[in-house]
Amino acid sequence: MKRQLRALAAAGLLLGSSLVAVALGGNASADTQICEQYGSTVIQSRYVVQNNRWGTTAQQCINVTGSGFEITTQNGSSPTNGAPTAYPSVFFGCHYTNCSPGTNLPIQVSQISSATSSISYRYVSGATYNASYDIWLDPSPKRDGVNQMEIMIWLNRQGSIQPIGSVVGTTTLAGRTWEVWRGSNGSNNVISYVAPSAISSLNFSVLDFINDVRNRGAITNSWYLTSIQAGFEPWQGGVGLAVTSFSASVNGGGNPTTPPPTTPPPGNAACAVKYTANSWNNGFTADVQITNTGSSAINGWTLTYSLPSGQQVTNAWNATVSQSGSTVTARNTGHNGSVAPGGTASFGYQGTLSGSYSSPTSFSLNGATCSRS
Repeated sequence: MKRQLRALAAAGLLLGSSLVAVALGGNASADTQICEQYGSTVIQSRYVVQNNRWGTTAQQCINVTGSGFEITTQNGSSPTNGAPTAYPSVFFGCHYTNCSPGTNLPIQVSQISSATSSISYRYVSGATYNASYDIWLDPSPKRDGVNQMEIMIWLNRQGSIQPIGSVVGTTTLAGRTWEVWRGSNGSNNVISYVAPSAISSLNFSVLDFINDVRNRGAITNSWYLTSIQAGFEPWQGGVGLAVTSFSASVNGGGNPTTPPPTTPPPGNAACAVKYTANSWNNGFTADVQITNTGSSAINGWTLTYSLPSGQQVTNAWNATVSQSGSTVTARNTGHNGSVAPGGTASFGYQGTLSGSYSSPTSFSLNGATCSRS
C-alpha cells in the first residue's frame, strides 16, 4: 500500500492526504525530533504526531512539543500541479493501524452525538503549502489502508496550489463562508472546504462538516468516522510551520431517540412544516423543517405524512425515518427532540424516484395536523 500511494503521488494523482504512519511508541513530554520518513510519537497520552514524508525522498524533520509540532527541516520540493511532499500532522483516531491511545474511533456516524475540535497554526512566508484539517470516513470501521472519503478543510493556502477536483459552490460552516471543491484522487473521494483568507485558529464542530458531506450524498449515517487530523501539506519550503495546539473529542450516544408523548400536550398541536425537495431522473432529496408555532415546548416529536406513488426513502439524517407503503414516519434523534416555542427542528433524507416528482401535501406532528410554510 505504501508503494501504491507513492506511485499515485509521483503520477500527480494524489493531492489529498493519503498517508502512511509507523508508530515509534512513547509519549513525548519533552521536545522530540522526528526525521524518520513515517515516524510518529504520542503527546498528551491522547494524540499521535506523525512526520509522514511520502511525496519526496528528501529529508523532512519535525520537532514535537507537548501540544503540537514544528517543521524544522524541509528539503523536498514538488511541482505545484502535483502532490505535496508530505503531511506532517497530529491526529485522533486510527490511521494505517496506528491508533491514538484510548480512542473511541472508528465510530459510526449515526452514533455520534457531538464531535468538536480546536486547532491553532503558526504560518511562515515564502513557502508553498496548505494548512489542512483532514476528516476521514469509510463504509467500514477501517483501521488500516485508504479510507473512501476524505474531508479537507483548508485554513490557509499559499502559492499556486488547489484542491482536488473543481469548485461546486460555497457554504457557511463554523460561522464562516467556505469555497467547496469536489473530486477524486483515484484512491478516494475528496470534498474540500477552502477559506478565502488565512485562519490561524478555529474552534468548531467536526460533525457540522460531516453532516454537510452527508447532505451532499457523499456518505450516509452508516459510514464510520476513523480519524481527525491537522497539519500541513508543503510543496516548496515550509520550515517554521507549526501546529501550536490541537484537541479533538468525539462523543457517542447519537442514535437513541426521545420517544414522543402518547397524547400531544396542549400547545403541541400548533406546528408548521416546510418541505424543500430536489429531484432528478430517478432520485430526490428532501429537507424538512418543523416549526413550533405553539406556546409550549415540544418534547419529543413524530412527524407522519404520505409520499406520492413512486417515491421510496433510502437514507436519512437528523431523524429516524421509516416507510411503510406510502406512509413515512420520522422521529427525532437525541439532539433535536426538544423544540421551544418559535423554534425549529430539521431533518432530511434521500430517496429513489419512479415517474414524475411531486411533494407530500399534508403533515401530522404527534397526531396533530400542521400547516405548510
